[in-house]
This record gives sequence, structure tokens and C-alpha cells, in this order.
Amino acid sequence: MSSDNKEYTLNELQAVVDEWIRTIGVRYYSELTNMAILTEEVGEVARLMARIYGEQSFKKDAPEPDLGDELADVLWVLICIANQTGVNLTDALAKNIAKKTKRDKERHAQNEKLK
Repeated sequence: MSSDNKEYTLNELQAVVDEWIRTIGVRYYSELTNMAILTEEVGEVARLMARIYGEQSFKKDAPEPDLGDELADVLWVLICIANQTGVNLTDALAKNIAKKTKRDKERHAQNEKLK
């Protein structure tokens, strides 16, 4: 994966991650290991969110927070899980958006808490 600020589609990202795993990463971790890693990475995002947007504070010697990097770690492992389980994220996301649109078409607009 180059660092040229190229914009990738989800399909391209899945291919780039797969190529990286096969050429640099040697092989995918097992699905269960990747699920544990995903949970760990989401925890790191939660830790930063609690400190950036919540009431917790950073330790004096804490490194500069990089929420984007932590979110990218989550996306990376999510892509790994999709690749190794045969999920096309572009198709899955399109179906998910259609499901949410049909289900929630009026629900959110009528939610008094969102006004």
C-alpha cells in the first residue's frame, strides 16, 4: 500500500490489504485471533474517545493522540476478517444501507429526541 494519499474504494482496499498480508504479513491470523485483535483495536479507539471527548485525561507522558490511526487499525482488521470470510464489503455495506433506509425511513424523523 502506498502512502501517496490515493483514495481507494472498499473493493480496492480489500485487494490492497490482501496483497499486503500475502507479501509482507506472510498469512492471515485465524478468524478468531482477528476477532480478538478487532476488539482490542476498538478498545484503543474507545480509550482515545474517552480522553479526547470525555472526562478522562491523558497521562503527562502520553504520546500525541492519533484517532485517525486508531480508526485505520480497526478498519484494517475488519477488512482482514471480511477477506478471510469471503465478505465483499462494498456489497455488504450497500445492502446494509438499503436495509437501514427501509427500516428507518420515518423512524428517525419522528424521533423527538433527535429534534
